Amino acid sequence: MKKVVLTTVLVLSFLLSACAPQAIPTMAPAPTQAPLPTATPAPTEAPDPKDIVDTAIADGRFTTLVTALQAANLVDTLKGEGPFTVFAPTDEAFSKLPEGTIEALLADIPQLTNILLYHVIPAKVMAADVLQLNGQSADTALEGAQISIEIRDGNVILNGNVMVIITDIVCSNGVIHVIDLVLLPPAE
Repeated sequence: MKKVVLTTVLVLSFLLSACAPQAIPTMAPAPTQAPLPTATPAPTEAPDPKDIVDTAIADGRFTTLVTALQAANLVDTLKGEGPFTVFAPTDEAFSKLPEGTIEALLADIPQLTNILLYHVIPAKVMAADVLQLNGQSADTALEGAQISIEIRDGNVILNGNVMVIITDIVCSNGVIHVIDLVLLPPAE
């Protein structure tokens, strides 16, 4: 009887193993390759900043100022080595002058030159430096004329009514600060 049971167990084992699903051999995953190094682009040089005149021309908001500089023969001066700080009125600032003023100034080159030189400080004065000049005056390129500087509600105000609206346009020979009105030198 033991033989019959043993034989039956063996036959059933063979039958069960024959009916069982066969294991499908799987391929081992291919080893991953290390990524190939990518070429590092050569650093590009930042373009050199333009001088004050070329920066004003490229900006597009200073066409009246550039025309006045050309008429007053100050282009070469402001393209020079510097350093200069220019308080640059926009075309909109020039449009706030009384009607006919620009035409009259273009016809009176000495007066036009004086007004333009009054917008120039013969040094590079960044916004952080201007903040240190609160309540003081700065010499301009117009001989003997100064601009008063004050900080009011966080704004830089020149001569009591001209606001600096954009600061620190860095140029190769100085800096431009944009103003909302044309500065006029004190009457002599």
